[in-house]
Amino acid sequence: MASRLQLPADDSVLIRVTHSNLKTFFSEVRFSLESNVEAVKDKLWKKCGTAVTSMCLELYDDTGAKLSDLNDNTRPFGFYSPLDGYRLHIIDLDPTSVTSGGWLEDTSLVEKYKISDEAYDKLDGTYRKFKEKLGPRTNSAQASKVSQQISKTDDDYMKDISMNIKVGDRCEVEPGEKRGVVKYVGKAEGLGAGFWVGIQYDEPLGKHDGLVKGTRFFECPPLHGAMVRPDKVKVGDYPERDPFEDEEI
Repeated sequence: MASRLQLPADDSVLIRVTHSNLKTFFSEVRFSLESNVEAVKDKLWKKCGTAVTSMCLELYDDTGAKLSDLNDNTRPFGFYSPLDGYRLHIIDLDPTSVTSGGWLEDTSLVEKYKISDEAYDKLDGTYRKFKEKLGPRTNSAQASKVSQQISKTDDDYMKDISMNIKVGDRCEVEPGEKRGVVKYVGKAEGLGAGFWVGIQYDEPLGKHDGLVKGTRFFECPPLHGAMVRPDKVKVGDYPERDPFEDEEI
């Protein structure tokens, strides 16, 4: 029985993926031709949230013509003769699916969290606590000077680290060794002073699609996006993990 590692290097294809419920969802995924359709669906479930049992797949060529329905979960993906650049369209048959209703893409549908004044007063490190520490004897000129000093320091926070990170770099993010690609590097108003890095994870391990607090920093599939500090990011040769690469056939 041969190991997957002994297969030729060209036994996989890079396929575009779209989704019936997620109109902004788009991903490029590499699939092994030896994987069966059920394994393909399982890999897609991790990227979009549609359950394997509720997923129907349609294969389209690079001209947009439909080639086939992938109805037999036991057949190898290569049976359908997919090529690089072909498209798999996911149809979610579950009306109660996490992908239905549009809330994964429309943040206006999500109830916003509001904190009470009483709960806010119990938090440490807030601006209100900062002003209290200045004391009533601190005049406005002194407060402004302190504020400017703090702002100047924070504006360059982690700038030196971020200079080694570029959009398009493959990366690994701690904690969790989450892999993905860098989509944004720079300051992010509303998230805190200093420099941030926008990440598109390979799997739905994020919190958004690149839209954060009303600002579009980058675009990626829903629940694949994250904004993290540069010191959490390691760039380098971090290819997308294939959950089937260690299987035997």
